[in-house]
Amino acid sequence: MTTLHRPAAPTAYGSARLLAGATHGVRADLAAHRAVHGAQQHRTRATLVEETGAVRLLGRGGAAFPVSTKLAGMPTGSSVEVVVNGSESEPASRKDRTLMTLVPHLVVDGALVVARALRTRRVTIAVHDTAAHASLTLALEERRGSEPHPERVSVRLQPARFVSGEVRAVLRGLDGRPAVPPGHRVLPTRHGLGGAPTFASNVETFAQIAVLVSLGARRYAEVGDRAEPGTTLVTLLGDVPAPGVAEVPTGLPLDALLPAAGGPVLVGGYHGHWVADARGLRVTRPSLREAGVPLNAGVVARLPESGCALAEVAAVAGWLARQSAGQCGPCLFGTAAVARDVSTLLYGRPAPDVSARLHGLVRRGACAHPDGTAAFVASALTTMTAELDAHVDRGGCGRPYLAVLPLDDGVR
Repeated sequence: MTTLHRPAAPTAYGSARLLAGATHGVRADLAAHRAVHGAQQHRTRATLVEETGAVRLLGRGGAAFPVSTKLAGMPTGSSVEVVVNGSESEPASRKDRTLMTLVPHLVVDGALVVARALRTRRVTIAVHDTAAHASLTLALEERRGSEPHPERVSVRLQPARFVSGEVRAVLRGLDGRPAVPPGHRVLPTRHGLGGAPTFASNVETFAQIAVLVSLGARRYAEVGDRAEPGTTLVTLLGDVPAPGVAEVPTGLPLDALLPAAGGPVLVGGYHGHWVADARGLRVTRPSLREAGVPLNAGVVARLPESGCALAEVAAVAGWLARQSAGQCGPCLFGTAAVARDVSTLLYGRPAPDVSARLHGLVRRGACAHPDGTAAFVASALTTMTAELDAHVDRGGCGRPYLAVLPLDDGVR
């Protein structure tokens, strides 16, 4: 018998869609899922391309690639693979794990919609979280009794390292190779799992597809921003009114999720950007990307003014260096050098080479990890000028390290 741990209850700003029936933190079994979302529906590839295009659905990972474009570029047939990337290995993010543990049938529905549109029976869900693995495994057991389907859906545990969550690293891990991004950037749609064309996206993307098919394009677009209709999930951390996972309508002002005043704000997680003031920013991927602060994994963290912000940056920079894929100089040596520079600044000593080191990471690595690390650190140093001055002038700001930004959630 599968044993499940009860996750923390998420919240919803407005009406919940992805989290409908699960905002009390109780897992929705198949009967509860069907009561909310109705019977499983399917689409042809042409219809699914049309509907995802009509609502401008973007992938809910870091790239935010248009789903309709990816679907339209996929071949169809029995050799095609569908991979749900549930390797949410950034400690600050919990949105995909919340979906997998609380509403696993929504994730499975979305994967089956894509598989049938692409006329394949091959579906793999990759996870690193044991609770998510248990919930999804139970979901498949529940379906075998009342909704048997011809697709071969498997749930497979993968490594929990940060770089192992990148989609190409996930595919390599599923193939039995080291779960790190390859140096060559071959698109999974052409050469993915087992060398086959692969439609791969993260968990929330598949859940959004299931909601879209359940509601239809018109109803789906009734809420949210015109440029990116619907809702999205964010993980809120630190000095915020309601920490945890939240479902919000797109277009919501970012400062609606934050207190009126406080410390610097991190948008997008550990490959994201810091801002001093969130006013004027809205929770839509197009507008945030235009502002230079992409939403990425959906993490929004505000540091409390009572803690040392630079200590938070130094801790995460060190963690990012330890998460190196070890495949190239910028990742192996450059991230470590940047982490040492930030620690040097933390202890009130100058680090004159830090700007050059950060510049040396950008577009130089075999994967995106050096670029993401550079964005995190560079935006922090630009945003936290008063904090830096305090450390350089007085050897420290006098505030404690509060460990607001988690470094390892211990999930294996």
